Amino acid sequence: MNDLGYPPADAAGLDALEARLAHDLACLNHPPANWVPPTQHPTHGRVLDVVVIGGGMCGLVASFALIHGGMSHLRIFDRSPKGFEGPWVTYARMETLRSPKQLTGPAYGLGALSFRAWYEARFGTPAWEALDKIPRPLWMDYLRWYRQVLRLPVENEVEVTRVSPEDGFLRLDLAGAGAKEPFVLTRKLVMATGREGMGQPTIPPFVDGLERGVDWMHSADAFDFARLRDKRVVVVGVGASAVDNAAEALEAGASECRLLIRRKEMPRINKMMGIGSFGFTAGFPTLDDAWRWRFMHYSFTTQTPAPRGSTLRVSRHANAFFHFDCGIARITRGEHGLVVETVHDRRFLTDFVILGTGFTIEPDARPELADVAGRIALWRDRYTPPPHEAHPDMASFPYLSGSFAFQPREPGDLPWLQDVHCFNYGATISLGKISGDIPAISDGAAHLAKSLAADLYRADIDRHWQTLQTYDKPELLGDEWTVAE
Repeated sequence: MNDLGYPPADAAGLDALEARLAHDLACLNHPPANWVPPTQHPTHGRVLDVVVIGGGMCGLVASFALIHGGMSHLRIFDRSPKGFEGPWVTYARMETLRSPKQLTGPAYGLGALSFRAWYEARFGTPAWEALDKIPRPLWMDYLRWYRQVLRLPVENEVEVTRVSPEDGFLRLDLAGAGAKEPFVLTRKLVMATGREGMGQPTIPPFVDGLERGVDWMHSADAFDFARLRDKRVVVVGVGASAVDNAAEALEAGASECRLLIRRKEMPRINKMMGIGSFGFTAGFPTLDDAWRWRFMHYSFTTQTPAPRGSTLRVSRHANAFFHFDCGIARITRGEHGLVVETVHDRRFLTDFVILGTGFTIEPDARPELADVAGRIALWRDRYTPPPHEAHPDMASFPYLSGSFAFQPREPGDLPWLQDVHCFNYGATISLGKISGDIPAISDGAAHLAKSLAADLYRADIDRHWQTLQTYDKPELLGDEWTVAE
């Protein structure tokens, strides 16, 4: 074992895996020729066919699917430094992934591209068989290898600050140390921006008047947990991020950590695990609004529990306390620290508050879409659930087409929105869990690639018709037969 507790790595094994993958890709004719006719702008030259925002798991597999489908005139932008895309080694604080290790994730049907193949190549088959859950940092290492071995052209430290129409295309304004130009033009935009990529952290009003980073933090904030040594800590919530941050605080030496939980009892069953199947993945997007809403409403209201290992990581500390039926009414500064008051008149003294309150989904809050705030169709604009299924958070999800595309709130408005595709957690209500989580991410990427291919082909139909008519390479040369008299 090395210092991280992993078996010793086998460089030769990884070389062999990469040779196997290269052969598999060659057998699949990857990468194929680009079939999309080039599009020129009279001033700015050739227009990109696709831009993918996000170089994390969603962006990588989406880009691979597009290239594998012959749409290779694309660019991939990520605002993070290279190797730090997504949450895995930034604000994610769990020890292991929730997903079972055997799920193939972004492998896209290629065994040699799976985490299992990569892990066995590095550490051996016995190590794989002994592995319980995938350590979070190793998952990031795998994604770094995935990007490298597939030669995916991610451009780091580039942020898309604004999306707007220009001359029939999408103009993306760029910023950041890695930006090579002030803007690019593209025909299609894929927002592969992950869990938080269609909204922002949920900040309840009870922290108004308190100082972020001094009195409180959100679970997605960068933070030095060593500052919590010998401090009293309150964590709001009991979802996965709340539990993981509670564990970090305890392991950093907090004198106590109290999880204040609005629910009266701990969620224990991950209901969606019970119906996960190829049928659900394929069938969910085809259901009517009432059925899609019903399934997701049940999932949202029963709530996904934190993983068992993560919860035990907290409860093994004698100074960890779980308080149920403790929705928070207000937090104020007192003489001896922060005073947390619940809706049922309980009071807790603490030094620091961690919000495990997740993320809102609100397209209007995205800075790159600020020009169209209030004009994107949301679920509340298209569907009114029965009163017992009302859910304001779900109602704020974007109401997407079958191709992950945004739609205008008012018919006929913003025709260019059909070329902006929401391949992130924001697609959950419209298309299911195929664009943010590990289990069905390859299915989602395949669905996205086929949808964009169909859109691009239809848009260029006159040019494809012309290509058909002018194609003149003969199959037969005329000397293959003799005309009978």
